[in-house]
Parts: sequence; structure tokens; C-alpha cells
Amino acid sequence: MSQIHFYKFYLQFKHLRRTFRHRFSLPPSADFLASLYGEGANPKPQTTARGWTSTSSECVPKSSDLQHDPIIWKYGEKKRGLTSYTLTLEEQKKNYYPIKGFPACKGYVYTECDQQRTDSSPLFGLDCEMCLTEKGNEVTRVSLVDAQGQCLLNELVKPESTVVNYRTRFSGITKKMLRPVKTRLSDIQTRLKNLLPRDAVLVGHSLNADLQALEMIHPSVIDTSLLFARNEGRRFKLKFLAKAVLGKEIQCEQKLGHDPAEDARAALELAQFFIEQGPAKVAELNLEMLLTTEKLAEVSQNKAAIQPQRCRVQKQLSEPPHLPKPCFLDCLQVTGQKPLLLGRQELDSSGLCLRNLSTSNKQILQRALEDVPLSTFSIIQFSLGPEYLESHLLAGLSEKVRSKLTDMLTIYAGPFEENFCLKSVRKEFGRCGPIQSLTVVTETYQPYVCIQYEVLEAAQLAVENLNGAEVAGSCIKVKAANSKSLSCAEHRTASNASLNICCRGVGSTVAGCAATLSLSLDNLGPLAERKWLQLSFFLSDLQSGKHRNCCFLKFQRPQSAVDALEVINGWTVKGRKVRSRNALASGHLWRWIWQMNHGSGKQGRNVTHENREQLSDTEQDLRKKVKQLDHHIKKLYRSLQKNTLCVVLFPGVNSVHGSQSGLGLMGIKDDGGRSAC
Repeated sequence: MSQIHFYKFYLQFKHLRRTFRHRFSLPPSADFLASLYGEGANPKPQTTARGWTSTSSECVPKSSDLQHDPIIWKYGEKKRGLTSYTLTLEEQKKNYYPIKGFPACKGYVYTECDQQRTDSSPLFGLDCEMCLTEKGNEVTRVSLVDAQGQCLLNELVKPESTVVNYRTRFSGITKKMLRPVKTRLSDIQTRLKNLLPRDAVLVGHSLNADLQALEMIHPSVIDTSLLFARNEGRRFKLKFLAKAVLGKEIQCEQKLGHDPAEDARAALELAQFFIEQGPAKVAELNLEMLLTTEKLAEVSQNKAAIQPQRCRVQKQLSEPPHLPKPCFLDCLQVTGQKPLLLGRQELDSSGLCLRNLSTSNKQILQRALEDVPLSTFSIIQFSLGPEYLESHLLAGLSEKVRSKLTDMLTIYAGPFEENFCLKSVRKEFGRCGPIQSLTVVTETYQPYVCIQYEVLEAAQLAVENLNGAEVAGSCIKVKAANSKSLSCAEHRTASNASLNICCRGVGSTVAGCAATLSLSLDNLGPLAERKWLQLSFFLSDLQSGKHRNCCFLKFQRPQSAVDALEVINGWTVKGRKVRSRNALASGHLWRWIWQMNHGSGKQGRNVTHENREQLSDTEQDLRKKVKQLDHHIKKLYRSLQKNTLCVVLFPGVNSVHGSQSGLGLMGIKDDGGRSAC
């Protein structure tokens, strides 16, 4: 099934549309399950995004493609001094570092290291171990090492509050160890201030947590968890980085808890390695693949194709590792999760998908209700079956949805005088949003104008703001071609935490529009604390990337959107009035609408009269099947435990008959049964 099915049968998907409010588009898929499960026993070689040529047995790095590595994207390939890797103020804010002057840091001790940093400034490694007390996480051990690895401070600390959990397995701290300790946090703060030079740079792994626990503020830091970037912003553990980059074993299971001096020294050496070797050498390590290989070796020792790899980076930096291409199922087993797979397609021992069309959705549901609660990761596949998803049916659906959308995007305005100025009409209605077409209707006694917009919100804004207004010298009425569609409560609640803003003259670039809106919101006093989570722009030309003066703001809370809407409606930006309203559709949908209205429409035009009749005959049965499918998903969802992450995927279609985008719905089940996004 594809995205078009969800919106065609929107009313039948009662549970899906009400439960899962977070939606996103998926690219069309030729074989979604094959891409999910893996390529099978003998996949063809292909080039991955990280620049490796992949087969079933090895990955060979291409140095010319290193620019695709996230480390190269951020730092470039050339070596830099240490000041290039210290966190900026914005990065510190983003990663919750204590910052001088912030209300949340009131009472924190400032290190007073205000001297200008240079590439020769001294580095110091810092690490803390914490225990859980009645107050929260409190420091119970602190270690500081200098650039030569010598330990300058390694002290136990008596917490102010009663310890609830010593976390001995990780902290190494016991009740017996802390009993004779007299040192308090204030003593440690004083000693650190005395030990650190005025231009000191602190190094640590997720150092923000250590500084928060120490209740100290330091202006210049290098965070190795952020330095060694990972795809999509994920982070490596310190233990893995020490082994893969430095060839050192730390945090051994034989030891009782972590040694903060050892961890501080490892973080310091990692930063020194990065600075001395440069980003290009780090990118060549391909740490993402090394981690996957290491984990796969632990769970796949009996697989001949996967051999444990030991990385001695300092000796063999120029030698690329020969690594296997990971399969999705193997990657799940890395975390100790043997996934549950239920559906009409199952896997044989080679990883190939096998069809078993005799299995019904009802049988799949019955098995899922029994097995899903016992599994930590489950993939359940329901299907309407190929008999309902023939290419001509898809074409008919496309044409019907296209026609429906055209009605929803079209309005009529008038009557106008005989010799009215069409340019004035376009200008006035264009302030509500991007116009796709504008035509004059002359068959009436007085001329009217038919206006088709590119976004639903623009059409609704025109009806709300220009009905009864004076345009081009005439007092006109504005009416929607399909008023029921525009006023449908289902569409209005599709994204109840979103605010749609359509404006003219703000700027055609992302930077220009964002700067203007940000400046305006910053002047709203209390509302400035409710800044948007997401700012999207409507492209007028996908090839050139130019933006129409129409943007979409998404807020964290519905009330924030309501408050912002009330204020923004009175704005005048660059001499033009900003018009805004609540979003009618979820964030991904307006792009899809644009594609539907700008597509060639060949599929729809090729539908024969016979095919249309066939669609009409089977549509009632199809609606029943979809409603039943929604009921199956509802029953499965109700059986899930609280805090289960749920993702519902309509994979889409990519075949010789045409392409249809997919749709994803996501949420976390809460107490009330509705997903929390």
C-alpha cells in the first residue's frame, strides 16, 4: 500500500488517523521487505553513502568519497588546531552545558579561566563518577589529568544528601568507601579552580553531565562524544573509541566500576589523536562499520563470512579494514534482540523473502497478539493482497485524489466590473499564499475569477479574509469550490500542534525568512520562549530551490501555536501584512499535494472507461477490507505495553506501472492508548 491509500480511505482508517499524529513521507519502494530484511544471500555490489563498495563479504573504502563522512562534513579534511574543536556557545547551549548567566546555573561556580585560548593552550582530561541521592545525581569521585596523562586530582567526595543507590557496578563506589570521606563538593570546586590555568581547555566524554554534577561553569571544552561524529548525530561509547582508535581496553568487566582517572585519560588521548592526525585519518577508520563488525562478531561467531576484527589504528592507519555488509536482522541481534517477524512474507535460512499467501490477516493478528508481548522488537506485516492493488486501481485512485485536491484548492471570487484589473486581483489573493493558476470566468453576467492555490491553507485564508472585501474596485464574495472539504474537522485536527503562516515579501530564502520571523518572535516578550520546533518552506521550483513566501511553523505545544497565531495575524513585515491560520494538513502532506498538482497525470489520463467501472464495482468491498485492516491494527495496538514505540509504514510502490510515495506514522503508546509524539 502507498500514501495515496491512506488519504483515499482516510475515513476508514479511523484508528490510524486518530492515534498517530506524527506523519512523514517515504520514497517509493520496489521491494520494501527485501530492503528491510537485507539483500539476500548474494547481493550485488553497491556503493554506500559512506563511500564503501559493499558486497556480502567485504567493504573497501574509497578515499575519494571521504567527504561523505559526517566528520569531514563538519571539520573538512585538513588538520586544525585544538581551538577549532572547542564547542561554540551555541553548541554548548544545544548540549545542555552550564553557561554563565543562565538562570538554571544560578549558584554554580565559575572557573574564572577567561584568558584567550590558542592552539597551544593546555588540555586537561576530566571525569566524574556519580551516585544517586535524594537530590539526584551527585558527584562521589572526581579525576583530573594533564596533557601528559599525569593524575592531578583523584578524590572521593561526600554527597550532601543521603545516597539512594551507589551504582557500584558503574561508579565503583561503595558505602564502605564513602564512610570516612570528609571532602565535600565545595572543596573540589576550590581545588579545580586552583589547578586549572587561565587558558585551560577541559576534555571529557559527555562532559556536560560532569560539569552539571560539579555545579561548575567552564567556557572552553572539547567533548569527545561530539568530536567523533556519527551518522545522524548518534554517539560512540568511550570504551569503544578507546579500543578502536587507541587500541586500549578500558572499563573492563573484571574491574569493579569505572576508573574516572582512566576514563579522563582516554578522553584526553582521543582528543589529542584527533588534533594530531586530523579529520581525514579519523574518517578513514570508518568507526560506524567497525562498531557493527565488532558487535556482529559477538553474535555471529558461527558465520564464516564475519570474522572478529581487531583494530590497531596507530600501526595500520593506511590499511583499510575488510568488513562485511551488515543485514538488518543481524544488526537487531547486535542489541540482543531476536526480532519477531510475522506476515505473508517470511525468511528462509539464506535471508530471502518467501511468500505464503495462504496466511490471512486474521491469522497474522492472532499470532501477533500471542507473540508480540514476549518480543522486544516485532515486525508485523498486514496486506490487502495483490487482487486489490492492481496498477489500474492505483491509477484510478490517483486520478480521484487529484480531482478531490483540485476542488479543495480552488476558490471563486467576484463579481467584478467589466474592465477590472486582473493584476490587482492576483496581487491581493497572492498575499494569502502561492497561486498555481488564475483564470477569468466570463460565462456569467459579470466576470468572476477562478483561483487555484498550491496549499490548502492559502485557499482557506482567502475565503476567511477576502470574502466581502473590496478588491480591484469591487466588493466581492469569495467561495470555495468544495466548502465541505475545506471546513472538514478531520483536516483541521490533522496537525493540531502546528501553525501555518503564509506571507508575502518576507524573503525568498530560508535564511532571510527565518531571520525575519526569528527577529519578530524575539520581540514578543513571553512568547519568545515558545519558539518553533520546525520551520518549513514551500518551494515554487524544485529544481532551482527557490521559495515562495509561504512557510510553516511547528510549535511544541498547541497553546503556543494558538498564542502565536493571535499575535502574528497583526504583523506587517516589509510593508506587507502577514496572514496566518491553523494548519489544515500534517507537515508532510503539502509537499505531496504540490507533487500531485504538478505531476504529469499520465496515469489518470490512461485510465479507460472499463477500468473506472471496475474500480466502482470493487470500491465498496475495498472499503470494508480497509476498515477491517484498521480494526486489526487497533486490536494489536491495544495489546501493546505502555511506552512501546510504534511505527506504521505504507511502503509505497515503484514499478513499471508507476510510482507512489509511501507514508510513515509514528508514536509512543501512553496510558490513554493514544500515541504521544
